[in-house]
Amino acid sequence: MNIDNVDRFRVTEPLFEGARIVLNFLGESYTPDYIQGISGAAFRIAGPCPCAPTCSSQMNTTELLKLLGYQYTESILGWTRDVKDAKNNMVALIPKIKDSIRAQRPALLWYAFVDTAFEVVTGFDDIEDVFLGHHAYQEGLAKAKQTRAQECAAYCPAFGAIFIGAKTGVLDSRAAEIASLREAVSHAHNAEIYHGPGKPERNGLMAYDHWINRFQRPETQREVGDSHCHQVYRSTHRAANEFLREIAPKYTKATVHLLKATTEFAVEADMLDAATPLIDWKSPEHDADRNGRLWPILAKARDHYAAAIGHIERALPLLDR
Repeated sequence: MNIDNVDRFRVTEPLFEGARIVLNFLGESYTPDYIQGISGAAFRIAGPCPCAPTCSSQMNTTELLKLLGYQYTESILGWTRDVKDAKNNMVALIPKIKDSIRAQRPALLWYAFVDTAFEVVTGFDDIEDVFLGHHAYQEGLAKAKQTRAQECAAYCPAFGAIFIGAKTGVLDSRAAEIASLREAVSHAHNAEIYHGPGKPERNGLMAYDHWINRFQRPETQREVGDSHCHQVYRSTHRAANEFLREIAPKYTKATVHLLKATTEFAVEADMLDAATPLIDWKSPEHDADRNGRLWPILAKARDHYAAAIGHIERALPLLDR
């Protein structure tokens, strides 16, 4: 069986777009851009560790649900290297996911189909022994074996499933919007360097500068983190443009600055789009000529990102007036 009329991923992002899809099916009207904005994902850039879009976040998925006033149930399978625990916990989780589908409530499942992300399970087929649903990179309905989510425990936390429950609270939209803008500025200027497994090396402008400097060297190879971070941030920063355009009229004294930021984020996203043939998964891993063409594009993107953050920074003192 499968639940019909569930939206697809509109933003390539691992933590919050899946939640937006489920909430919209349950009756909410949040736009993808708005959820990316209040969650902070629209303004992040980190890495180039491949887990940066997950590890560098203003909040996690359940914190977003709390912010929006929703109850939830979380079923974690196991932590990194807890392969045996993940397999054992998956046995009990599969029937819970099926019960949620029977109740016409899509479930969020980490690593359900393709990526280390909360993807949306909308159905199951016990003849093929698969779950059905949606992920960020698909056309049409995805399917994968029902036990797939346990496999990521071999190299990262197996976050399992989130079941969204009743709405018992109300979003304070103004507070959430202002908090996300303040965090956007703080994140952009974060000068701390992170170390250790699963941690992004740098955030904000420092991450951009590191990215540019790497590709200024002819010997630099394109890595998994380069392609994955690019794939996510070219999408989320496009959402930043639309989020700011959506909220700008609420803040009359800051509207001009917020709208100027939208223009800068749009151009930044255009630059990241232009970089796609040079940095995506199909581009060469090692190509000195490519590196020479790529870094100036990233540098232009960085400058527009910096300009957008500058406009938000100028807007901040005016938001509460």
